[in-house]
Amino acid sequence: MLLHGAEADHSMFDAFAAQLEPHFTVIAYDQRDSGGTRNPATPYGFGELADDLAALVAALGLARAHVFGTSFGGAIAQVAAVRHPACIDRLVLSSTFRVGVSVASINPEGFPRFAELRAKLPESLPAFAEYFFPPDYIAANPQALRIFTGNKRDAGQRERRSAVLAQPTAISLADIHAPTLVLAGRDDHLIPPAHTLSLAREIAGARTAVIDGVGHVGIIQDPAAVAAQVIAFLKSKKAEDTAEENDHGGSQGGSGHGL
Repeated sequence: MLLHGAEADHSMFDAFAAQLEPHFTVIAYDQRDSGGTRNPATPYGFGELADDLAALVAALGLARAHVFGTSFGGAIAQVAAVRHPACIDRLVLSSTFRVGVSVASINPEGFPRFAELRAKLPESLPAFAEYFFPPDYIAANPQALRIFTGNKRDAGQRERRSAVLAQPTAISLADIHAPTLVLAGRDDHLIPPAHTLSLAREIAGARTAVIDGVGHVGIIQDPAAVAAQVIAFLKSKKAEDTAEENDHGGSQGGSGHGL
């Protein structure tokens, strides 16, 4: 199960899912107020988004699933791992932030400028995109900016999505018992890699990995490199042993397709 970031929808995983499909059944879905999803105009928070994930796993007839969350999606994954531990086999938190901590406090120098540029989109797109991708990658791959230009959220949808970060969400990372991998891109200018990696210190047995030359959206910039780390973790004997000790069982599915 792939959980996308705040600015995106499930299509951000197209290239990444292709790397995973020979090994796993891959399901990427649009969260509330994202992509093709249409939901009531009522407020929600990370708790409701985590409940949505658990409900989707159940609706698909799965006992449990591996969960990969990137950025905003990684925050949802943290909450889901605490609220719905039985539905998560193994967990990958990528380029994400600690739930309940102000994003502005994580990057006090860069975030005010980020917020300013975000409010001025699409005029500010070139500078805004540099928080997600290194400049040389943008120059060589201008099509990557479709993650921002293809966003069709209306004002109400954007407001509800933004409000999620402002809502208080209290969880203890020590309550996450799923075998966990924490991933960071070394050149992430939005969420400092040191902050992302710090999550692992509070999750028992968590592994960490840093991918060189990759920014905030490594699954687009270098999907093969991110997938190699994820596949190795999900197939590792140590992860299997830990999963069995925690009564999380084996992995779901074989080869499959992204949705």
